[in-house]
Amino acid sequence: MSHVSTTSPELEVPRLPLSALAPWAFFFVLLASIAVFFVGAEQGAFSLFSGTAIHEWVHDGRHLLGYPCH
Repeated sequence: MSHVSTTSPELEVPRLPLSALAPWAFFFVLLASIAVFFVGAEQGAFSLFSGTAIHEWVHDGRHLLGYPCH
């Protein structure tokens, strides 16, 4: 009776240098900051656009994140 080895081959995880991830991290942080601004501060003291269109578009998200608006 022979024994068969059941060892699995080693998997190598590709390594990404930090310099390759930094632009993407900056992009997503910038995108998240813009989203938080429009949900939390637009149509207030720091309003970029006149009217209530932005407020109405992000109204439910504003309540979901706990921002008061009424």
